[in-house]
Amino acid sequence: MTTAPVTCPLCEATCGLSVSVEDDRVTTVRGDDADVFSRGYICPKGASLGALHHDPDRLRRPMVRRDGELVEVGWDEAFAEIDRRLPALIAEHGRDAVGVYAGNPSVHNTSTSLYGPVFYKALNTRNFYTASTVDQLPKHFSAGHMFGHALTIPVPDLDRVDHLLMLGANPLVSNGSLMTAPDVRGRLRKLRERGGKLVVVDPKRSRTAELADEHHAIRPGTDALLLFALVRTLFAESLVDLRDLPVNGVDEVRALATPFTPEAVAAHAGLSADTIRGMARELAAAERAVVYGRIGTTTQTFGTLASWLIDVLNTLTGNLDREGGAMFPLAAAGQANARPGKKRREFRTGRWHSRVRGLPEVMGELPVATLADEILTPGDGQIRALITVCGNPCLSTPNAGRLAEALGRLDFMVSLDVYLNETSRHADVILPGPTPLERPHYDLALYQLAVRNVANWTPAVLPTDVPQEWETLLRLTGVVMGMGATPDLAALDDFVANQMAERHGVEAGERRGPERLVDIMLRGGPYDLTLADLEAAPHGVDLGALEPRLPDVLTTPSGRVELAPEAITVDVPRLVAALDTPVNGELLLIGRRQLSSNNSWMHNLEPLVRGSNRCTAQVHPDDAARLGLVDGATAVVRSRAGKIEVPVEITDTIRPGVVSIPHGWGHDVQGTRTAVARAHAGVNTNVLADDLLLDALSGTAALNGIPVEMERA
Repeated sequence: MTTAPVTCPLCEATCGLSVSVEDDRVTTVRGDDADVFSRGYICPKGASLGALHHDPDRLRRPMVRRDGELVEVGWDEAFAEIDRRLPALIAEHGRDAVGVYAGNPSVHNTSTSLYGPVFYKALNTRNFYTASTVDQLPKHFSAGHMFGHALTIPVPDLDRVDHLLMLGANPLVSNGSLMTAPDVRGRLRKLRERGGKLVVVDPKRSRTAELADEHHAIRPGTDALLLFALVRTLFAESLVDLRDLPVNGVDEVRALATPFTPEAVAAHAGLSADTIRGMARELAAAERAVVYGRIGTTTQTFGTLASWLIDVLNTLTGNLDREGGAMFPLAAAGQANARPGKKRREFRTGRWHSRVRGLPEVMGELPVATLADEILTPGDGQIRALITVCGNPCLSTPNAGRLAEALGRLDFMVSLDVYLNETSRHADVILPGPTPLERPHYDLALYQLAVRNVANWTPAVLPTDVPQEWETLLRLTGVVMGMGATPDLAALDDFVANQMAERHGVEAGERRGPERLVDIMLRGGPYDLTLADLEAAPHGVDLGALEPRLPDVLTTPSGRVELAPEAITVDVPRLVAALDTPVNGELLLIGRRQLSSNNSWMHNLEPLVRGSNRCTAQVHPDDAARLGLVDGATAVVRSRAGKIEVPVEITDTIRPGVVSIPHGWGHDVQGTRTAVARAHAGVNTNVLADDLLLDALSGTAALNGIPVEMERA
């Protein structure tokens, strides 16, 4: 038996695990006590790595559709099919006739993080979509326009903060999001032990809210109104303290905040004016404070404004780039704002728009809410082929039923996926990849959002005969570049490595694949590190607490924080108009995080579908009595987009007027090979998600605050 340290790739916490293997079989998975970041913490997802590795439903060979059925074939046969059909389709209809959807797991995979962009650039289509537009794009939008780059995102200095105001986040269950922080429960307990205060704003009394000193049950979708009222209070009561922060736009923000008095906002937010003023005063008075918001703030119709106002508040209270406030991590590898010779340039969005609905591009991608439109609507630029990379949009995107219909109309579809699931069942070719234990790993994106600067490299623990995804993606790159089904992968990899080495000002070196690219980025990064250094430190390298980085971190043309960028403030009049909208008694749908789940991609593992991981509609007792709902009985929930039937769970943890259903379920469709998921199917709440209900600036789907009707089935 051997035991190896592994960085868990299943969520954003990047916990260190200790994996024991005997005769190529995983026997135990425990928290790694020696890990420099997580110190032995483990959650149910990490403990399931062995179950994922040994899942009998996991694909190990490619599948190709023959006579209407998906059958297993060899790798050369699968690529021959792609080479036969994809280049011909591009030649006839153009590159925009091919769409790409990259799912959340692709960010947790070093191969797809590094080599996915190589393939996407070679494909050169404007029809590129990712899970970000059902998740976090508003934060990238606001960060880009405020600080110069979409990943220049300040995170809470969680280990030193004294006052934490948290909106729409439940990190005790999610393990953090756009805030890489193992063992959030332990860190928040230490916050309170040192005399600090945790305030949670959420329509539901979540696990995190139960730990808080204060919980405020806001009406869904009104976070931007509340945040603007806090800003208004800071100005009205002379509580603004900018310290010496390099900031433009303070007077503009002052003027924009004028209509949002606590009295004007109170009824809409469902919080009293006195409560709102008290929140602002405590935030301003705290020695070290930070405002943090996540999914609840980004997946609503004013998601970008809410994301922006969070950092406006951190700036106006003097807590931006300050110990115990909102700080900018300095990652060891891959961080654009840390690269030597970085240039100041305007962050641009809306460089092109979607063909059917005219929705804007952000970070090179279009809103996935319009993907079905682009497939179903004839004309020049119609999507006729789709490539999905580690994604399941038939469960994860709004108006999911319409998208499933659209995928059935495609001329050709390829899925890179380890499962035959609700999306890949539509594919003509499925290309599997290795399990997390069969591939090396380095968290490129997540260390850029970490509450402490760390670096950790995980080599593959187990051998595999499945090609690594970087090889598969380079092979696809060769196909779309006209090199045929068997391109020279070594030559392509050398080309990629040499380009990256030139950007980082170092030599490419002799390694191959992700090992070489990570080594290049480490050697060209801000620390004196190489991949060999990380290989010699299997439990990680601690690079220290977060430190102030202003103004060097900024890449705005002015070299200053832009507190009132026009690209964002243009949407403020729409929020002002919302103040005149009557507050009615409509029922509003929100999502729900679950500790043993992550979107749709962990429901085929028996250890993760037990206990409280239930797909129910949570409603308040008052609503249940009013609507005649019975705990455990089935209810019908309707929206403009569709309807579902779901078991009722009556609980006083939810605000009256709100219904909560978790995201990522609905595994009861035909043609999948996921036995455990089908046995615990749940319902797909994204059938209710309205593809017309979007954040106006980023096009991100509003998955919270959806008007619904509910009745007993």
